[in-house]
Amino acid sequence: MFIRLLTASILLVLLPALTTAAGATDVMVIGTFHMNNPGRDLHDVHADDVLAPKRQAEIAAIVAGLARFHPTEVDVEWPAGLVTGRYKAFADGTLPPSRDEVVQLGFRLAKESGAAVHGIDADGDFPYEAVETFAKAHDESGRLARNEAALVDDVAAQQHLLDTGTVGQLLRWMNEPARIRHGNDWYSEMLHVGSGADQPGADLLAAWYKRNMHICAQMIQLANPDDRVVLIFGSGHAFLLRQCVSDMPGYRLVEPNDYLPGS
Repeated sequence: MFIRLLTASILLVLLPALTTAAGATDVMVIGTFHMNNPGRDLHDVHADDVLAPKRQAEIAAIVAGLARFHPTEVDVEWPAGLVTGRYKAFADGTLPPSRDEVVQLGFRLAKESGAAVHGIDADGDFPYEAVETFAKAHDESGRLARNEAALVDDVAAQQHLLDTGTVGQLLRWMNEPARIRHGNDWYSEMLHVGSGADQPGADLLAAWYKRNMHICAQMIQLANPDDRVVLIFGSGHAFLLRQCVSDMPGYRLVEPNDYLPGS
């Protein structure tokens, strides 16, 4: 028994060294707005035309700043099969113009840096209707309304920054660590909605965790020690993806605001 306990203790001491001996994997998570206005979220910024010359110059400055990180991999919010063909067409100059942030940020950064590019998005449920049904039946609608109002105010602040400033300024604002933590409050508040064995809020939160952990797992399975990975996803994903990277042995979280332009 003593020998087994001693062996286990030695392994616990050595584990961090073993997982980082070949070098850490650096990961930068960039939360962004959806540049092509797909309308997939409950609330989102309405972007003007990012193909316009002014926005193209701003995006070029963002890509140049991120290229200073020297990424070896760029992982984006598209399925793997979609990325393979479209990135080849982009690199060949035959992809039709696209306003999607995957192309505008991910593909451009990968080409600029010579990095590999992967689609690592994962399907997931978002059972919000069950949350609304429970809230209405148990006099919790006011809580949901307050939660929604806070989200609307946050999106309005993003919209103002985009309307009056640059894409880079908005991304810096969105990727401040304190703001990312605050942005996750909407999901955490879901735990209030439920009772006993009926927990629609917890179910929604668990589904959201599941999707993000599937995304993070794909990133980890594709990355190697000493890689420098950039993840580009909608800003709602940033909190959990950052948490996953921070908790993973042998991985280091890199702040995007050390590379994003200030103007």
